[in-house]
Amino acid sequence: MFEEASEVFDNMFKSSFPLTFIVFIPAVLILVSPLPAEAAHEFTVYRMQQYDLQGQPYGTRNAILNTEARTVEAEVLSRRCVIMRLADFSYDKYQKALRQSAGAVVIILPKNMSTMPQDIVQQFMELEPEMLATETIVPVYFAMEDDELISIYTQTLTSSSSQGSSSAAEVLLHTATANGFQMVTSGSQSKAISDWAITSLEGRLAGVGGEDLPTIVLVAHYDSFGVAPWLSYGADSNGSGVSMLLELARLFSRLYTYKRTHAGYNLLFFVSGGGKFNYQGTKRWLEDNLDHTDSSLLQDNVAFVLCLDTLGNGDSLHLHVSKPPKEGTPQHALLKELETVVAGQYPEVKFSMVHKKINLADDTLAWEHERFGIRRLPAFTLSHLPSHRLAQRSSIMDVRPHVDLKKLSRNTKVVAEALARVIYNLTEKGAPGDLQIFTEQMVQEEQLSSVVDWLTAQPRAAQLVDKDSSVVSTLEYHLGRYLKDVKRHYVKADKRDPEFVFYDQLKQTMNAYRVKPAIFDLLLALCIAAYLGVMYLAIQNFGILYSVIRRITQPKTKTH
Repeated sequence: MFEEASEVFDNMFKSSFPLTFIVFIPAVLILVSPLPAEAAHEFTVYRMQQYDLQGQPYGTRNAILNTEARTVEAEVLSRRCVIMRLADFSYDKYQKALRQSAGAVVIILPKNMSTMPQDIVQQFMELEPEMLATETIVPVYFAMEDDELISIYTQTLTSSSSQGSSSAAEVLLHTATANGFQMVTSGSQSKAISDWAITSLEGRLAGVGGEDLPTIVLVAHYDSFGVAPWLSYGADSNGSGVSMLLELARLFSRLYTYKRTHAGYNLLFFVSGGGKFNYQGTKRWLEDNLDHTDSSLLQDNVAFVLCLDTLGNGDSLHLHVSKPPKEGTPQHALLKELETVVAGQYPEVKFSMVHKKINLADDTLAWEHERFGIRRLPAFTLSHLPSHRLAQRSSIMDVRPHVDLKKLSRNTKVVAEALARVIYNLTEKGAPGDLQIFTEQMVQEEQLSSVVDWLTAQPRAAQLVDKDSSVVSTLEYHLGRYLKDVKRHYVKADKRDPEFVFYDQLKQTMNAYRVKPAIFDLLLALCIAAYLGVMYLAIQNFGILYSVIRRITQPKTKTH
């Protein structure tokens, strides 16, 4: 029977060569065909800043990614997605990826920024402005670490490190057997956002005693800034300034409700938008009040403008001025009252005045008070930072733990006491420096804490806060509780010559697909070809093969 089968198979395959492939190729393809590719991991990524300011582009100009992952240890990074962990990040490694025209850069951040060593945090904060200083076509993303993402990084690191092995055979073997990852973003290419409105808010407390009363203006910008808009929470800069302004509005609204303490000063409160983009909200507000109206508190008798910026930490206070105040002016009075309050009530605080002229040649202004100084309004900025160049003002590392509530409450009380002494002219009336107008219970630390917690619960980058944002509506609600005539002001970029342009696709979903390298496909194809070749030869010589197998397996006969 087997001999007959042998002859049948032999004749069948010899007479019809294509029949060999018809029978065997489908079976081979079914056996070796891989399963459909599935995403090894899906996670959210936050793209680096992309904006234009004064016609100058900044940040990354690309938002599309579909390339294989590598770590910076790999020798070749061209058209690869370079994955880095924050703990291993350096500007040199970042520049290496850009120089080799990497397909993208993904920086993995820890879930809790406050757990990172302080030296790593400080180093990254100082690198953020350098990363944004110039534009790049390489898309740069940030992702929060999780177990799957760390596993992807570890496997990619192992694969990238093997490329430096001394033996070419080891590299080939490891490359063929290692797992790779194809990184793909789900979004489209970024494009400019048209008609974006930056919203600012104002409210006032009217003084008593005449029509031409002096006006004190208190200002704080609410937006945050960092290398990635969706990760910019701005706790100290400038969540602390906004919290202080709202607390000052609450304190003085109580004083202004009683005839005995209703002072002869108008108090104008302004919460500005676009502060991190050269104070666009303040600029438009000044234009509206000084150029486009006949009646405004800013046109009449401005005593001074006090801007509040980054006041949630430190044991020092710096009054930044563009022009030192002259003796006998309200500005000089505030300077002296701040010195008096600090010396008399908080001797542990170091207070100083920092003089810096306005440099109109710079692309951006240093402090918000310079916007008022350009319009010849007496103004200064109070901050615990001695310089505008410090990295804390523009970093994604500026998170909630960076605000010390005890120090924010203390600084709020210092400002409130100094303003009260100016408004009620207490020094000339002989009031001692240690006289407290506001008790410790009146400055509510719980109120400050709740506002800071709320502000830092969401990113407040100017590109994310539109006129319908809950940030704007909640600020408007809080101002309306204490102030009169609360209203909004909007600023939109000019369509012909825009001062600022924002772009979309700042938050995307990225998929990491588990793939094998191209060398694996080549080796697999060679194995399949070898298998088919052996099968073809076996079929073509089926009779001979059968005879050999029968001879080997046939039991030997015993001889007598």
